[in-house]
Amino acid sequence: MNRDNIKNIQIRDYLKSRGFYPAREYSGYGMYRSPFRDDSTPSLKIDYSKNLWYDFGSDEGGSIIDLVMKLEGCTFNDAIEHLREQPLIPMEEQLSLSFHRNPERNSGITLMEDKPLEHPRLLEYLQIRKINADIALEQCREIHYSAAGNIYYAIGFANDAGGYELRNPAFKGCIAPKDITRIRQESGKESCFVFEGFMDYLSLLTIRKQLNPEYPSSNRHDSIILNSTANQQKALPLLADYQQIHCFFDNDKAGMTVFRKLQKELGCRVRNSSHHYSGYKDLNEYLCAGAHLKHSRSPKQPVQKPKRGLGI
Repeated sequence: MNRDNIKNIQIRDYLKSRGFYPAREYSGYGMYRSPFRDDSTPSLKIDYSKNLWYDFGSDEGGSIIDLVMKLEGCTFNDAIEHLREQPLIPMEEQLSLSFHRNPERNSGITLMEDKPLEHPRLLEYLQIRKINADIALEQCREIHYSAAGNIYYAIGFANDAGGYELRNPAFKGCIAPKDITRIRQESGKESCFVFEGFMDYLSLLTIRKQLNPEYPSSNRHDSIILNSTANQQKALPLLADYQQIHCFFDNDKAGMTVFRKLQKELGCRVRNSSHHYSGYKDLNEYLCAGAHLKHSRSPKQPVQKPKRGLGI
């Protein structure tokens, strides 16, 4: 990856990989609490379209290279090398990839190798996202794939049609065909947990593990991971079999829209569980903030009763 391509790595994706999220988002930019100091008021602006940052508190800014130099306290060349070592795909390469549902057509991304998850960079990414490593090793694979003439690697989560959802610090995509993932448990026939993506599913398993380490790493309930809100129709026939359906969707308009559509189709047995992490974009952000641990230590929510709060 040359220097020009490195500058095209999206700053917001890099910050997300480091556990930093926008406190507020507006049309074309986001305001972050500065990672350089204790920042009670968001003062770091990320211009999404120009892919530049500016820190109002220190009157500094620039490209992603300048950001890494300040974050890491390193030289220009060291920042280049740091970014080059990341499993990142420049945004223009991501946009050039074409994903098709027909597996017989060239999807623009080809599976090269499917192996146990072990790459240090991917494990570091999971650590940044606060996902329990043992849970990730049990639930995910390491996928090496080709795209735009290059070889990349990512965390892979299998779907029911034989495809994979792919994640690394700056890439979110899939190896076709696209489909939902259904995970069944012997004791989970009465209720089902529904998630938008697999990171939220892994986050819930991690939260439960942290609240009660004696629990097994798998969920006690059946789970359906949509892998895209567009897959909700595929989930409807399966969800019709359950008496209770708990939706762990994002706290945004899209998440609420999917919840309401499921509730319209399946009635009051569909429950909105996102209120348990209100104030956070999604379950992973809630996990990264450690809010579940703070909540469990309160007098009204003792840690020995982890079923309170998220119902797990």
